[in-house]
Amino acid sequence: KFQFSSPGLVRCQSASAVQPSMLAFQRQAARGPQLLGAWRQALAARGFAVPSWATVDPSEMTPEKPAIGMNLCGGVWSKANAVQDIVDPLTGNVFMKVPSTAMNEIEPFVKRMASVPRTGLHNPLKNPERYVMLGEVCAAAAREMHKPEVSDYFTRLIQRVAPKSYAQAGGEIKAVRTWLQDYSGNNVRMLAESQGLPGDHLGQTTVGYRMPFGGVSVITPFNFPLEICSLQTLSAVFMGNQCTTKVDWKVAIVMEQFLRMLHDAGLPKTDVDFIYCDGPVFNEILIQGNARMTLFTGSQAVADKLAVDLKGKVKLEDAGFDWKILGPDVMDVDFVAWQADQDAYGFAGQKCSAQSMMFIHEAWSKPEVDIVSRIAKRAATRSLENLTNCPVLSWSTEKILAHMNKCLAIPGATLAFGGKPLTGHSIPPQYGAVEPTAVRIPVGALDNEEHFNLATTELFGPFQVLVDFKHDELPKVLDAINRMPNHLTAGIVSNDPRFINEVVGNSITGTTYAGMRARTTGAPVQHWFGPSGDPRAGGIHTKHAIQLCWSSHREVIYDYGPTSPEVPAQS
Repeated sequence: KFQFSSPGLVRCQSASAVQPSMLAFQRQAARGPQLLGAWRQALAARGFAVPSWATVDPSEMTPEKPAIGMNLCGGVWSKANAVQDIVDPLTGNVFMKVPSTAMNEIEPFVKRMASVPRTGLHNPLKNPERYVMLGEVCAAAAREMHKPEVSDYFTRLIQRVAPKSYAQAGGEIKAVRTWLQDYSGNNVRMLAESQGLPGDHLGQTTVGYRMPFGGVSVITPFNFPLEICSLQTLSAVFMGNQCTTKVDWKVAIVMEQFLRMLHDAGLPKTDVDFIYCDGPVFNEILIQGNARMTLFTGSQAVADKLAVDLKGKVKLEDAGFDWKILGPDVMDVDFVAWQADQDAYGFAGQKCSAQSMMFIHEAWSKPEVDIVSRIAKRAATRSLENLTNCPVLSWSTEKILAHMNKCLAIPGATLAFGGKPLTGHSIPPQYGAVEPTAVRIPVGALDNEEHFNLATTELFGPFQVLVDFKHDELPKVLDAINRMPNHLTAGIVSNDPRFINEVVGNSITGTTYAGMRARTTGAPVQHWFGPSGDPRAGGIHTKHAIQLCWSSHREVIYDYGPTSPEVPAQS
């Protein structure tokens, strides 16, 4: 399994095959310095080489040697006057110290944002060589992320700050790397592709250009420490904007390291500012700096506040209470059960695309099928030991179980499976640790508005509501999915084209998967991902998403003549 690639450095040919249990290492680390040393040696033996541009080593993030985060403003890395301690989600020990930027320290960020020209750092008629440069940066960054030690570095760093399985964390690396490949070469330039049209007479043409906004910002949550923030930040820069990025400071160290890698790959250090701070501080930067556009991913309440504070200059990928419907045709039962478990409980359900409510056609509840029991069996195999179950970073155990009990009070509700707190761990009390859980209700229970609002409350954790419906109750299902306030992702599990068309034609979810392999999570980077039904809706990944979020249309009408010999009559 191992090969020597250089003196003193042992690398693993198949890292995923021999990855050690992160939780086991954390437990060992808590027992003493000797075992912590053994942990570091084990990571090194598995090819864990820290890249030259990195300033953080995931194997050394301990109370004795915490990771140190830094702000970036105007191309200069710096600290703040105060420090925010970040605790390890698995042990509760401080393992990171990051800047706690205060209100009296925001002036440099405000001035930088406010001073960006309205025409951007580049546009189709200004500094076009930057399109070429950014394509080269993407190519160099993609090559860097193809190195096994770099891929493993980011995967492990993600696991430290947002504990998830190696496969789940590695999925982010693959998505970012593939996306960087997509925008290598000329594809950044092609984002600014113009549209031309002949005029009414000789010498007249009209050209539509994609223009930047100027000083913009990206705000992203904890659940994807790399993918969302990196793709949206670079998308903003591609279109000619200068971006100030804020990531939830529990996980922002990952994006900081990604920026350091981009600088090593040739990105100018002044293209992106990066800040550790709390929400009110960054809100003030956006207001004082007159942010021309802000991409926000996160809760509905914050999204609505930003829309008001920034006078509508926002694009939102806000909260996602996401649904799936199991249609009347039953097939591939084990695969459907596997996918449902992945969608609801991968990374303990802490995804904006996680399956929150699954509508189950009566055909899937027949004794010979019993899809719920199959899902329950798979969910029961999830474990902290391999991080297929993991800490919930935004809901405490007490709060999760309280919500579950409220749902169980809905008439006809039963506990399908789960419902118990995890034991034998050192996860701090401010975080959640519960079994994968499902509450089951009849579709008729959603007719009551109070019950509907309770059942459709987004719980960012390993919890879902299962809704049984009969063949003639599809209109109730369609009514329910359209009453939900958010429309991010959905899955229609059926190969019946008439059933699929009935649901797709009567729903508005922005990213909808249809067919027997339908899912709600795991969007690849080749298609749009974002909500629908809201003029503020933003997207990610594609050319259309980048242009929609990060540029505006400008029409220039060229009219060179010649003029007619006679001046037209006055009108």
